[in-house]
Amino acid sequence: MSVSLGELAVRFGCELRGDPDVRVDRVATLAHADSRSLAFIANPRYRQQLATTAAAAVVLDAASAGDCATAALVCQNPHATYARIAAVLYPPPAGPPGVHSSAIIAPGARIDPGAHVGPLCVIGEGAVIGPRVFVGPQCLLEDGATLAEDVRLTARVTVCRGVQIGARTIVQPGAVIGGDGFGFAQERDRWIKVPQTGTVRVGPDVEIGANTTIDRGAIEDTVIEEGVKLDNLIMIAHNVRVGAHSALAAAVGVSGSTSIGRRCMIGGQVGIGGHLTIGDDVVITGCTMVSHSIPRPGVYSGGIPLEEAHVWRRLVARFKRIDSLAIRLKALERHTSRGTDQEEDDE
Repeated sequence: MSVSLGELAVRFGCELRGDPDVRVDRVATLAHADSRSLAFIANPRYRQQLATTAAAAVVLDAASAGDCATAALVCQNPHATYARIAAVLYPPPAGPPGVHSSAIIAPGARIDPGAHVGPLCVIGEGAVIGPRVFVGPQCLLEDGATLAEDVRLTARVTVCRGVQIGARTIVQPGAVIGGDGFGFAQERDRWIKVPQTGTVRVGPDVEIGANTTIDRGAIEDTVIEEGVKLDNLIMIAHNVRVGAHSALAAAVGVSGSTSIGRRCMIGGQVGIGGHLTIGDDVVITGCTMVSHSIPRPGVYSGGIPLEEAHVWRRLVARFKRIDSLAIRLKALERHTSRGTDQEEDDE
């Protein structure tokens, strides 16, 4: 798709410094752009490249505009504006409305005429597919699953029974939404499976990454609120609630019945224990283990960064001696305190 700079400026509220008739049809980095490319800068460390870029135009803020040797689209948030423009230049593939001949559709399923159901899909009894939905190849919708308008299941997505997915949500390949939670009751030396009778409710404008799994609730539902962004390979256990507009990076694991607040940012490989409450506006850095609730906003970290092996072994040895050192310190404090008291009595 080719778009003029003038059209982009009007559509996205930018100040255009340059020829409005210049057209762009792709995006590129500052270093590798050409006369048909749009670039952006949000990180000041790349500002020196503005003087030499061959881009047709650059999306940037007012502070960087004076260094730009080409046309500029000036705005307050260059990264967000670039994202919106890139979505115009690279629209997602749109399948033709209708159901592919190889798909298997239950008699009681309801599919909007404007939806696309791709090859080898299976749509269960009572499933509902709304307007302009895209169901990619090899997707499975079990009985009673519901997809609201403009949902996009890219490929090989499994949506289990009764799961509800809100409007404009995108689900990447291999995701499984609504599988049974890890629920078992122990009896002597064996485990008894606990039926998982809840479902999953996903709000609008959510994105769910490749091979991410979201378990159905044990009794009540697992809930992913609007605008949540889940990266690849995330595990959301049963009865978890993720608050609106929170973002979880790759390989995060959230144990059952934990509630995560709104606008939280959780780094990669964070592990969150069960039955905890994480408040709104909490940031947790990567590889942190969360074992207690976090009621207040802030940035939280855990774990020890990588060290050379011989340094790490020495640190571990010191960790193991902390208890004995603490006992010795307390004994010394008691002894010192008694000595001070005796001196005062002698006076």
